[in-house]
Amino acid sequence: MGFRFRIFFSWLIAILFSTASFGSTSTHTTTKSTKRDAKVAESARAQRHMSRLRHSRKLRAVRLKKRHRYVERFSTSSYATDITEGDVVAGEDPIVRQAAIDALGDMNGTMVAIDPSSGRILAMVNQKLALSGGAQPCSTIKLAVALAALSEKIITRDTEVSLGRQQMTLTEALAKSNNAFFEALGRRLGFSKVSYYAHQFGLGEYAGWDMDGEHVGVFPNRVLDAKLGGVGKMCSFGESISVTPLQLGALVSAIANGGTLYYMQHPLTSQEVLDFQPKIKRQLDIQSLIPEMTDGMMGAVEYGTARSLRQSFIEEEILGKTGTCSKDGTRFGWFASYANTQYGRIVAVVFLQGGRPTYGPKAAELTGKFYRSLYDHNFFTQPATSASTNNQ
Repeated sequence: MGFRFRIFFSWLIAILFSTASFGSTSTHTTTKSTKRDAKVAESARAQRHMSRLRHSRKLRAVRLKKRHRYVERFSTSSYATDITEGDVVAGEDPIVRQAAIDALGDMNGTMVAIDPSSGRILAMVNQKLALSGGAQPCSTIKLAVALAALSEKIITRDTEVSLGRQQMTLTEALAKSNNAFFEALGRRLGFSKVSYYAHQFGLGEYAGWDMDGEHVGVFPNRVLDAKLGGVGKMCSFGESISVTPLQLGALVSAIANGGTLYYMQHPLTSQEVLDFQPKIKRQLDIQSLIPEMTDGMMGAVEYGTARSLRQSFIEEEILGKTGTCSKDGTRFGWFASYANTQYGRIVAVVFLQGGRPTYGPKAAELTGKFYRSLYDHNFFTQPATSASTNNQ
């Protein structure tokens, strides 16, 4: 009996010890789990706090940036009255002139329309501005740079130029006016070649023949300072260059006619129209290069920076180049183009100056209205020279 009691007592003690041990382990495990959950919760709270803090800092930075963001301010109005005041019009084509006046409306600008087969100015609205010292050509300088690069065989129409992670051809670069592309071309050409071709194409010299009041524009004799962008900025934005509407019109006329750079002539009387004789300044060796340019110039109108032209006019093929930039409180808007029709071609250069409403696509939009008016007056149903003569 005593032996059995001892066994029972040992068994009971063992059970009690086991239970106590289990309870202790369970309690210890629960305590560890609770502490771990608390740490996780504390870490999650800290992460949420840091996330809110970062978000708050970002919001403050954005608000501060918006508060202190530079906003360009313009001192020149985009609108004007009596832009035709003082114009001499007796030797101009009345249909072309009226179309140009109607297209410009009340915009502060000028339009020059040219017969590219002779250099005759068919209409020049706001002659004071057209004959002035000109302005920064903005992206229209890319036409001269493209011709220079093609002449030097740096590129062809299909050459893909590496722009970081992007590859781009001349066609797309002209159509979309890609600045990085033309900066790269400018650096490859170098200032001396850029300057040589610019002068060959008529920049920095008088475009007109014995034209009273004409200014010469500016093509600098040294490269733009590297801190301001160097030759790359000259070739993408036309920085430090000043071009007149007549100079740009003469260059686009040479592209339109296959390479003849004519002196621009503006007949002042009906008799001067009858006695008109074209005057060639020089022959440019660009005829074989022009097909390399045309897809890009057409692309600008069809899907690029000048597509606003198609809001008004879709009947004929138009090739051109826009330009937008600003300087000293004035924004400039350029569009130089030509209509390529079965009865010949007409060049139109629009130059606008003003504030925020002034930019290249706006100049293209006005040019579309100009071509629309000519088309509606049957200007494109007969050779331009005949139309001009018959309308005197």
